[in-house]
Amino acid sequence: MFKKIFIKIVTYNDNLTVRVRLIAMSVVGLALTMAIWGFIQLTALDGILVEQHVKRLEGVADTISTFYQYFPTKRGLKALDLALKDFIQTDVRLARIDIFDTSHNDVDYVAGASRVQYEWPDNIVASTRDKNKPRYVRIETESGPALGLLYPAPGETKNSRIVVGIIGFSRANAEIVNKAQQLLIFSSIGLLMFILLVLGLSYRWIIDRPLKMIIQTIDEFQKGQYVNRIPIVHLDEWGQISQHFNIMADEIQEVMKRNLDLNRHLEDRVREETLNVVQLQKQVADLKQLTALGQLTANLAHDLGTPLHSIGGLANLLLERGGWPPDVAHKLNLIVQQTQRLDNVIQNVRKATRLPEPHFEVLTIQQILSETLPLIEPFLQRNKVEMRVNIDEDVKPLYADRYRIQTALMNIIQNALEAMPQGGEINISAQNLSPKNFQSITISDTGAGMTSDMVEKVCEPFFSTRRDEGLRGLGLAIVRDIIKVHGGTMEIKSASGQGTSIILILPIALQDNASHT
Repeated sequence: MFKKIFIKIVTYNDNLTVRVRLIAMSVVGLALTMAIWGFIQLTALDGILVEQHVKRLEGVADTISTFYQYFPTKRGLKALDLALKDFIQTDVRLARIDIFDTSHNDVDYVAGASRVQYEWPDNIVASTRDKNKPRYVRIETESGPALGLLYPAPGETKNSRIVVGIIGFSRANAEIVNKAQQLLIFSSIGLLMFILLVLGLSYRWIIDRPLKMIIQTIDEFQKGQYVNRIPIVHLDEWGQISQHFNIMADEIQEVMKRNLDLNRHLEDRVREETLNVVQLQKQVADLKQLTALGQLTANLAHDLGTPLHSIGGLANLLLERGGWPPDVAHKLNLIVQQTQRLDNVIQNVRKATRLPEPHFEVLTIQQILSETLPLIEPFLQRNKVEMRVNIDEDVKPLYADRYRIQTALMNIIQNALEAMPQGGEINISAQNLSPKNFQSITISDTGAGMTSDMVEKVCEPFFSTRRDEGLRGLGLAIVRDIIKVHGGTMEIKSASGQGTSIILILPIALQDNASHT
């Protein structure tokens, strides 16, 4: 129960505005201050009134005690008794006068006069005698509040000490204190209301206006207006907050400017690299097509060249024998001419599809892979194949043709993707072969693998296990020719159901090679 109430109070306080909190704290502080100040003032006023009342009572008590000391006889006591009654009758402020004669432990009543019923306790009278100091007490009588004074007379008479007890009404003092209290309450309320009015009016000028200005600038800053700053009017707390915000805004604007420049630079770099990748991809694709076409042309030239040469040779032999009718000799000459023309066409096609001369340069396997793998990344994602690369830190650079090696790698990876239609994993690793100056690059897949018979035939042109239309069976044949151009070798390891690994052995770059690049 109390926990819920406490939570509600805390939540309510959290929802209060600064103005309400400030006014509430000011009201509480001012109320407490005025209450404490009023209590001090009323206490001081009451003390002054009591002090004046006590002095008056002490004067009366001193007069009575002096008269008793000089006239202690029975006749004197009778006169004193009459005098006390006259005091009581003439001074309405006096309520009671008592004279006590104290000797050792006895307290005897001597004389007195009274308006009210009251008896002084003997122990209090004896204590006043022993301490020999006046003592006053507040007394409530049936006629109203009063102040009682026990006054020890100076000197001793017949081994005894006289203590005069006087009670005087203090109604006037109480009325004064009450009126002062009322005046203090009303004046405090009026002063508190005036202070609250001043606080309410000054809040807008001191807090509300600069706070709204700060909030407005921050909101505009969040909306993207980064050039706006908080105007600093005074170097007070608001001015310090504004100054710190302006410094922070300057730093943020500078950081955003640098980020904008960096993003613009990165966009330019990405655009440039994308263009380079596109160009590289086109060059590799062109080289791949040209290589395949050259391989096809070479095979066609070999398959067509032999029978053409045989046909031309037989026609020449027939012409050399002679004795042919003119029309037959003419036809034999046409056969020889056409075979020569077909041979020239085949040679021209071979020249047109011949690969450009290799351009060897010093390249690291990291450079080659960084340029090749982005080209096949879309195919990896589409076939759900993961690529893992493990390159030894100490692998040495290669002396290779950039585009031919890229073509070889792309052909091998393309074959690996075709062997994993349901997804899988391709691993590429590279290491130095010591003490030989060669480097091995291994491309392994988790595909279906091949039988030993397929491994022996896989590098033959146009050999393929796929029945799709188009040119098939040239990929690994092209790879083999590219590796031969580089002076390396290719090894294939595969088993049915256990994947395939193709190992490329390439020469590393020697110091002489580096000087030629």
